[in-house]
Amino acid sequence: PAVTSPCKILKCNSEFWAATSGSHHLGTEEAPEFCTALRAYAHCTRRTARTCRGDLAYHSAVHGIDDLMVQHNCSKDGPTSQPRLRTLPPGDSQERSDSPEICHYEKSFHKHSAAPNYTHCGLFGDPHLRTFTDTFQTCKVQGAWPLIDNNYLNVQVTNTPVLPGSTATATSKLTIIFKSFQECVDQKVYQAEMDELPAAFADGSKNGGDKHGANSLKITEKVSGQHIEIQAKYIGTTIVVRQVGRYLTFAVRMPEEVVNAVEDRDSQGLYLCLRGCPLNQQIDFQTVRSAQATESRARRKGPSLLAPPEAFTYETATAKCREKLPVEDLYFQSCVFDLLTTGDVNFMLAAYYAFEDVKMLHSNKDKLHLYERTRDLAPGNTAPLGAPHSLWVALLCLSQCWLSLL
Repeated sequence: PAVTSPCKILKCNSEFWAATSGSHHLGTEEAPEFCTALRAYAHCTRRTARTCRGDLAYHSAVHGIDDLMVQHNCSKDGPTSQPRLRTLPPGDSQERSDSPEICHYEKSFHKHSAAPNYTHCGLFGDPHLRTFTDTFQTCKVQGAWPLIDNNYLNVQVTNTPVLPGSTATATSKLTIIFKSFQECVDQKVYQAEMDELPAAFADGSKNGGDKHGANSLKITEKVSGQHIEIQAKYIGTTIVVRQVGRYLTFAVRMPEEVVNAVEDRDSQGLYLCLRGCPLNQQIDFQTVRSAQATESRARRKGPSLLAPPEAFTYETATAKCREKLPVEDLYFQSCVFDLLTTGDVNFMLAAYYAFEDVKMLHSNKDKLHLYERTRDLAPGNTAPLGAPHSLWVALLCLSQCWLSLL
């Protein structure tokens, strides 16, 4: 398939590797030879640029060339040469670049290139979203919403009310579409719903299909009916899906290059993992939590005009969440929020597992914990609460004023 593809980036890669094989410890006196090979590599990628638009290996090569030019102080102007061809071992009749190596994202980077940067996105609970830029939001987003939509995969979630008439929603359905990619994988669809967390794709398979590099996409069942992991090595991506209680959680580790591989950038506004929830779908986490704490304190002093339906008080919710989440970061605060709004202890476990997934998937260990920051929004641009939340807070404030007068 690589030979018949109009994109000839594999040929460019193999020629460059042939020209530089065995020379990864080039001394200063050999740098001109390496720069000559690098310019030839750049020239080859330019020749095939038109037919390689949207090809991950092509974009990796282009970025890698720029990095190598800087590292070795190579000029973009200068002589190029035809690379010397490697002699394949006896019995090996195919080019190394035609092997499944192209279906392994990290191996597609040349040994001189810098390692790719990875990002993380997660969705859990009522629901809480951590974006690829480490922004943390609490959202309403009832119904179907796209989490990820790029050139390689699409992820869509459906959120439904936790209780009839409640503004609290949680993820009840998840659909992941892995798009067909070169000789690596066929298009595959994964679907999970409440009380149904399959350990296979929709067609019953557990890998990428019949193509040469099919095993670069695999599903592994970690805990039956509760935890699956999908490895998509051809795009350097790991996805974790869990069922906690009745609802689903989602977490992903993905290279920045894959995150940003979107041809129609105008459509990124609804790509939640990248752009976050729309302002009119965000819940003012701090205001609601403050109101919950105030109402809880008032109930200790006397009867309240507004008795919330949840089984937890602010104090019992914080004590419960501290059992699994000792650090009072946003995962802890979201746990408290969810226990107060739903009364369902499984939401504590959802926050706990979401943080466990962050520890496994996030590449920057200094950013595991997130803490609340004041919103950097212009006046009048504050994300509004839903009408039921706004009414609840307003009535609560009135009730507290009345109690204080007494």
